[in-house]
Amino acid sequence: MDFHLIIKSAWEGYDASKTIKDIEDISAMVSTNHVYRITFDDEDIIIAKLSFFGKYEHFKEDHRIIQSLSNNLLYPFENLLSKSLLKNNRVYVYRYKQGKTDAWVVFYNPTRIMNRLPRRLDEDMIKTLGSQLGKFHKACSRIKNVLPKSSKTLRTDIYDLQRQLDKNERKFGTAMQVDFLKYHCEQFLKNRSKYNMSSFEIIPVFIDWNIGNFSVTPDLELYSRWDYDWFRMSYRLLDFYFFSRVVSDAGDRTVFSYVIGPMMEDRFIIFLKEYHKVNPVTADEIRFLKEAYRFFILNYVIKDGKFFFNEQYAKKLQAEAMEIYLPSVDRDFDAEVIIKALGLE
Repeated sequence: MDFHLIIKSAWEGYDASKTIKDIEDISAMVSTNHVYRITFDDEDIIIAKLSFFGKYEHFKEDHRIIQSLSNNLLYPFENLLSKSLLKNNRVYVYRYKQGKTDAWVVFYNPTRIMNRLPRRLDEDMIKTLGSQLGKFHKACSRIKNVLPKSSKTLRTDIYDLQRQLDKNERKFGTAMQVDFLKYHCEQFLKNRSKYNMSSFEIIPVFIDWNIGNFSVTPDLELYSRWDYDWFRMSYRLLDFYFFSRVVSDAGDRTVFSYVIGPMMEDRFIIFLKEYHKVNPVTADEIRFLKEAYRFFILNYVIKDGKFFFNEQYAKKLQAEAMEIYLPSVDRDFDAEVIIKALGLE
């Protein structure tokens, strides 16, 4: 796939009067999505994101919701999210379709970056981050009713995985491994009805939070956020697992895994206590945390891992999902410990 050709075609469709001087790949090299810094003859700079995984309709839908979110968030989060470039007052999304190639591109204004968090946080940082996420989720909640509708749900993604397991078993390993995955899909769907989920609010969530995709002010307030690969309209709990990793004792790692352990650490409970002060959680939401984790592993690691991660990481994470992550869901997470620590019933 000629990525530079696709980027140039996308830009010509946007504004052919402005000439591209340089296209630099600034991708993180972990994901299959590609991110480029584009410099023009007049030295203006924009960012382009190119994707060829999933459905074009979902890509377009997500970016229109994010753009609406970024425009409607109020102080202090009014400049938190990268702004997409608009054409005719709509997010410009370009689709390149030729032969077997089907890719799509969106352009962003460059994001201003202030301070990155250290790899391992101290207790005061954890508390501030908990409070900040609580405030950010509240801000997202206030504007949820004015955002465009989303067609994706957790249930539709798990149904899709179940269909794939029935249709192409060999793709997912041995018959025993396929049965194991089917069991976890069924557990997720069964447990959804246990936790009064109809009362859970649906807000914009970015899911994949790590110290490489957001920056903070000197006072540790959220300043900017970029990289929207796993954005969706869903439950705020989907953000919690990644924050448990950010605040974990091990800290941020270059070589990463998705073990459930960080959600049982005292450091995560410190984070949740501060979150709870500004944006209270319920006991049923805490009980659902393990299902949010199960969903993450089934959907983003098993179902879509080979599309999201480069091949080396995808194989590693999918093997660990079968051997470590999924077996740990019902064994190693105890919601009641957190519920008690938060004083919930």
